[in-house]
Amino acid sequence: MEKFIIHGGARVGGVLNVHGAKNSALPILAATMLADTPAVIHNCPDLTDIDYAIKILEHLGCAVKREGSDVTIDPRDFNCCEIPEELMRCMRSSIVFLGGILAKANKATLSAPGGCKIGLRPIDLHLAALKKLGMECNDCGEVLECICPNGLHGTRINLSFPSVGATENIMLAAVTACGDTVIENAAREPEICDLADFLNSMGAKVYGAGDKRIVIEGVKALHGAEHTVIPDRIAASTYMAAAAITGGELTLKNVFPMHLTSVISAFEEMGCKLSVKTEELCIKAPERLRRLKAIHTMPYPGFPTDSQALFMAMASVADGTSMFVENIFENRYRHVEQLRRMGADIKVDGKMALVNGVPKLFGAAVDAEDLRGGAALIIVGLSAEGITEIGEIEHIDRGYEAIEKTLSILGAKIKRREFNESGAVR
Repeated sequence: MEKFIIHGGARVGGVLNVHGAKNSALPILAATMLADTPAVIHNCPDLTDIDYAIKILEHLGCAVKREGSDVTIDPRDFNCCEIPEELMRCMRSSIVFLGGILAKANKATLSAPGGCKIGLRPIDLHLAALKKLGMECNDCGEVLECICPNGLHGTRINLSFPSVGATENIMLAAVTACGDTVIENAAREPEICDLADFLNSMGAKVYGAGDKRIVIEGVKALHGAEHTVIPDRIAASTYMAAAAITGGELTLKNVFPMHLTSVISAFEEMGCKLSVKTEELCIKAPERLRRLKAIHTMPYPGFPTDSQALFMAMASVADGTSMFVENIFENRYRHVEQLRRMGADIKVDGKMALVNGVPKLFGAAVDAEDLRGGAALIIVGLSAEGITEIGEIEHIDRGYEAIEKTLSILGAKIKRREFNESGAVR
């Protein structure tokens, strides 16, 4: 097993190019199966979640070739409508392949998705929407057997919650459906816009992405296209947090500050100075971070749930008491107990957490129980006194390209080490 070993106290700073967005690349990769010619995806991040998405495409019959951050997908030999359980359970976003498979073959068989244990990610919104498009589904225990006996047809779908995954699945299923589809209360995240841009470059007709109402005119066929994935806004906020908590100064390039508005405001509230350009962002930390009055996680353009743990990590050593209210996932405070082991003063009551900042935290042996909580442990470890040992780092690898190498380049003292079952370094 692998762990991160962090010697705290070093400042994080310098210049960094932000890698492509995981949450954008995954649905875009799923969309490539809809084309009748190859597609090329640029700026595709090197993450384990992307590796599993590629394995799913290959299992479905697509030929995939990766060269650096460029991925070429040839879907012409698509020949399978089933995703095995071992691939579905590797990541939470695997359900996004359902809409594309149905659009391609009018049938699909798959199991429930896996991934981080940050709380339920019910797929009832996905299934209800796809049923309105013409899907019939038999729930055989852990397996979903889906079929579209009369094909997919356009309809009006009003989502009870602006689910990103459900919006993406509807888009993938509807672009080649017969007739027009209207999604009301659609997710507005930048990743939705990126998917729409890619689909439109393939010949789809998707209008209104980024607004609450998306209109999709079904077309008969799609062709391959080239597309560059947008920068990862959560990775950007992670490295900003690393600089902020260690008193550093960091310049991010290949970043879209417009996607980080709510996060930028929170950094400024904590006393950081920010300079924003079109695709560049600079952050300079104060002598000590200030408290946050209140962070309420909300769907975009509200404060992202994926950044909540990062800001809780910073609030742990800020001057004063900060309040967090988690409105998206019911179990997204799994990192709290780990932070407490490092000396953090955090009280949780349901959706709310109160963080009393302390002068310093101390290195400890902790575990990354989910992707963003694991990133928060790294952030704390960078500033903590002593040595921090983080286990279960496979969760972190799902969303960050060799995060230890990136942070080391920026001045952090962090290494990846392999341990045997007895805890000795291999």
